[in-house]
Amino acid sequence: MSTNGTRVLIADDQDLVRTGFRLILDAQDDIEVVGEAADGAECVQLARQLRPDVCLVDIRMPKLDGLEVTRLLTGPEAAHPVQVVVVTSFDQDDYVNTALRHGACGFLLKDAPPALLVEAVRAAARGDALISPAVTVRLLKQLEERTPAPWSGTAGTVGTGSAGSPLSARELEVARLVAVGRTNQEICDELCLSLSTVKTHLGSIHGKLGVRNRVEVAAWAWANGAVRAEH
Repeated sequence: MSTNGTRVLIADDQDLVRTGFRLILDAQDDIEVVGEAADGAECVQLARQLRPDVCLVDIRMPKLDGLEVTRLLTGPEAAHPVQVVVVTSFDQDDYVNTALRHGACGFLLKDAPPALLVEAVRAAARGDALISPAVTVRLLKQLEERTPAPWSGTAGTVGTGSAGSPLSARELEVARLVAVGRTNQEICDELCLSLSTVKTHLGSIHGKLGVRNRVEVAAWAWANGAVRAEH
């Protein structure tokens, strides 16, 4: 177990889930589970007391649900903001959009493989966000269906010179790749760009859109038609 790595607090009302997450994370040299909470109120209390780097938060919990926990730990009321990864399942689609607005930096399915759990924690600790394609396509596609797309194009493509878009053509390409779950390195490889250039584009995208993380970039891309799901 790490003593100097990423410090994680796990919040879930199911003992087996917390135990499973702890076993996976404590097996990593760079991650340490510093606490567990069985309800939302306890999670907020422990987060303020222990000041972990990352909280894994279930959506459906007693006392305070994960949406309110996310708002309290990441919003303007938080004296010491924490990176929150929301644990969800496909039947909770409507809740995830609210978690996104409240500042969640990642989504994870309860049946995700151990490697994805570990990567979600590491991404959050870096100030990044893990967007699993399985979650992204299912959840963010709903935004596409609700919002008329201002761009025309085929599946998986973006328009160039789209009226009303605040992003350049290259920034739209980067946003599209973020929305389908690509990492920075994968974006580099696909667009033949350096890592520093990709980070510069992401910084510009964040500034132009007024978003805080990759999840919100992905939400914007799906809501505005910058990416289409494969049917």
